[in-house]
Amino acid sequence: MKKDNKLIGAGLLTAIAASLCCITPVLALVAGTSGLASAFSWLEPFRPYFIGLTILVLGFAWYKKLKPKKEIDCNCETDEKPKFIQSKKFLGIVTAFAIIMLAFPYYAHIFYPKTEKQIIVVDKSNVQTVEFSISGMTCSGCAELVNHEVNKLSGILKSTASYENGNAIVEFDNSKTDIAEIEKAINSTGYTVTDKKDK
Repeated sequence: MKKDNKLIGAGLLTAIAASLCCITPVLALVAGTSGLASAFSWLEPFRPYFIGLTILVLGFAWYKKLKPKKEIDCNCETDEKPKFIQSKKFLGIVTAFAIIMLAFPYYAHIFYPKTEKQIIVVDKSNVQTVEFSISGMTCSGCAELVNHEVNKLSGILKSTASYENGNAIVEFDNSKTDIAEIEKAINSTGYTVTDKKDK
């Protein structure tokens, strides 16, 4: 029974590790410390292995739980009910939690508040669009955090960050903010601006 508990624990840990790089930006936003967001981005290359290990471990735990028990001829009392932590119900809860954790990168964006701002541009010649190349983003949660931090600045008309492209395209009023301020906001997330160019 202790082996089953270790299997379940290992399944939980690998599921959390598989999505830790995407959970951290959300936790950093909630805690108000966006600089911690990229702390676990180094785990991203190992995500497929963690996912595979989670499926293997939980699959084996289910196999052990569902395989028929061998009948032993004895007159001993064996009607003892298993503890909750050793039950199928608990394994089901752990499996559901693992699935939620593994899928986290696909719905992480819903945790970020939408920043609707009313921007008044007095002079169209002040509107500038700059593409920032960013290293360290690994999922949509990372991109949402970059957008969130950039949109806090005044004069931002539009910010579109993409972890797939490793960039953020920012349209802004250069009479209200500048490239250096935007770069500082992006770098405050823990991801790093590696290059910038006018669009």
